[in-house]
Amino acid sequence: MVKGTPSMGKKSGKRTTMRCRRCGKVSYHKIKHKCASCGYGETSKLRSFTWQNKKK
Repeated sequence: MVKGTPSMGKKSGKRTTMRCRRCGKVSYHKIKHKCASCGYGETSKLRSFTWQNKKK
């Protein structure tokens, strides 16, 4: 396999998000240092809203 331009195209989509160490979802943003799902890195409380879960 060549090391030039063709192999650079395969690197797309792997540099911004990774698995969150608190919730385990692939929603931790490496550049922002914040999880979009649970709020890890921004606050010590879990990110939750009243509209997320249906009332029982």
